[in-house]
Amino acid sequence: MTDEPVLADSGPAMMPVEDRPRRFAGIVAALDHPLATGFLVTIGVLGALVLGSAIGSISTILVYIILAMFLAVGLDPLVRMLERHRVKRSLGIAIVFCGFALVMIAVFVFVLPPVIAQVVQLVQAIPELVEDIPDSDWFAALTPDAQAAVLAALEQIADWISAPSTLATLGGGVLAVGVGFVAAISASFVVIALTLYFLASLTAAKRAFYALAPARNRPRLEDLTERITSSVGSALIGSVILSSLNAAAVFVLHLVIGLPFPALMAAIAFVITLIPLFGSVIFWIFASIIALFTSPTQALIFFIAYLVYIQLESYVISPRVMNKAIEIPAALVLIGALAGGALAGIVGVLVALPVMASILLIIREVVVPRQDLKI
Repeated sequence: MTDEPVLADSGPAMMPVEDRPRRFAGIVAALDHPLATGFLVTIGVLGALVLGSAIGSISTILVYIILAMFLAVGLDPLVRMLERHRVKRSLGIAIVFCGFALVMIAVFVFVLPPVIAQVVQLVQAIPELVEDIPDSDWFAALTPDAQAAVLAALEQIADWISAPSTLATLGGGVLAVGVGFVAAISASFVVIALTLYFLASLTAAKRAFYALAPARNRPRLEDLTERITSSVGSALIGSVILSSLNAAAVFVLHLVIGLPFPALMAAIAFVITLIPLFGSVIFWIFASIIALFTSPTQALIFFIAYLVYIQLESYVISPRVMNKAIEIPAALVLIGALAGGALAGIVGVLVALPVMASILLIIREVVVPRQDLKI
């Protein structure tokens, strides 16, 4: 028997092309045609850049569509409630939408004018408030070093305001606010029209979505989708209700205590308290500091009264309003609110909580059970 030399296995790199594993076939083919591969990669990168630019150019339209979809999902529980009382869906949509339109008209007629008027009053009163600070009681109670620091800060603020560049910036800002207000009114009509369309076609859209799944998975998909939409609707309605109650409480407290600009502060409270969990605390600190410029006593009264309201909201009102929403860890709520605000402003903050709730529901109902089956 002849001993044949045994060659050491030098790995896939030394094997003939036809004997290499199939997973390397594509890589080998690409290396054999470097020019074509580079051209295809370049085309892919250019296509991605063009797609990103196109998405960026229609980002405003995408925000309108997303906002309208969330409003439709938020109003759908009200329509279903009317359907349970034997009201046809078309009539229920008309009733809910008419109520929504009446609320918006009431905001524009009764809320917006006093807020704008008080903004003008605040701008006009700022110089007088700054001049009265050295004569105020709280300024007299400061130490001499603190008084000197406050006076130096006031002098710097006065120099900054009187600078020509600042005046030009403020003038451009006022113009931008005016243009933004007109744009917001026109955008609201687009969003309302899209919301009405999405609300009317929501049931048909769900059925079409269920039809895309295999028949054996449709009951599970339908149950999960209904739970997500119900949670999103409850979270949106609950957030708006809680913010409205916050605004009403702030308005009443300012009137009772005698603090200035009650309508303006109520509007600010409505916007800030849209941030879940932390919004009330943020406004509590902000409004208490603003109240100090009027009177330390009034600020202390507001500080205590609004703290009592926060406790009432946390332990009595919020559990009843948000009873159908999914519980979300506080850290995720804060992260979602910050990310949503950075991406889409107030709209992003408003939809951050429902989005986080939907993601958590999918993880708990789909991902975790699948992982539990892997042993």
